Amino acid sequence: MIKHPLTTLATACALLAPLSGAGFAQSPEDKTLCEQQAYAMGLRYQQQSAEVDALQRQAYALAKLRLDEALATAAPDAKLAVITDLDETAIDNSALLVRDMNACHNYTTWDTWKHWEREGNPTAMPGALDFFNYANEKGVAVFYISDRYEENKAQTMATLEKLGFPKVSNETVLLLGPPKQERRASVTKDYQVVLQLGDTLHDFSEGYVSKVPLAEQHALVEADAEHFGKDWIVLPNATYGTWRKADLTAWDAPLVAE
Repeated sequence: MIKHPLTTLATACALLAPLSGAGFAQSPEDKTLCEQQAYAMGLRYQQQSAEVDALQRQAYALAKLRLDEALATAAPDAKLAVITDLDETAIDNSALLVRDMNACHNYTTWDTWKHWEREGNPTAMPGALDFFNYANEKGVAVFYISDRYEENKAQTMATLEKLGFPKVSNETVLLLGPPKQERRASVTKDYQVVLQLGDTLHDFSEGYVSKVPLAEQHALVEADAEHFGKDWIVLPNATYGTWRKADLTAWDAPLVAE
């Protein structure tokens, strides 16, 4: 759902020109498809940058620290749990997004996602397996709350098990159906949730659903500031989000190149 502001339609089409052949006359539909190359900057950052690798490891290192703090202060008989999102939080699906972009297909329509859930090969985020297996070893329940499709639950569970995630079961993998808030509430009925992890703010609170204007989401972030880095751990995702059509703020000075 990202459209990088520095990539114009003309630039995007130029990027595809070598694939089209010299002198190729593009139809209006082809020019529209060329716009998908505008996703390249965000995808490169998400998939290839050492900075995102470091941020992911940092997020899980902080999560372990906060979990240890919760364990140290919990009542002896407390039933503790962590809740995590899956896609772009615990597992990396960027290969699908790059494939779609290279095919000039808009992956933000999500019409290729079901096929990926069934047959794709996501990888675990750096630090994720160590953290979730550590939580499991400490007796902390792990719940995977994701908007992956319920019809592909068996394949999603098989993927998680193959990658080495702990406590994968029908009861712990809660997929698309009831809103995420309801699924989170079903966990908090029986457990003390000490930590939540996600890559979008909707993974933490229903106040951040996509229909909420971006300005209101910023105000909510300020109101929820005490959660971030404590019981809410946010991982980076530069490839899609509710911000994708937001207006940008530019310096109003004339452009001067020296």
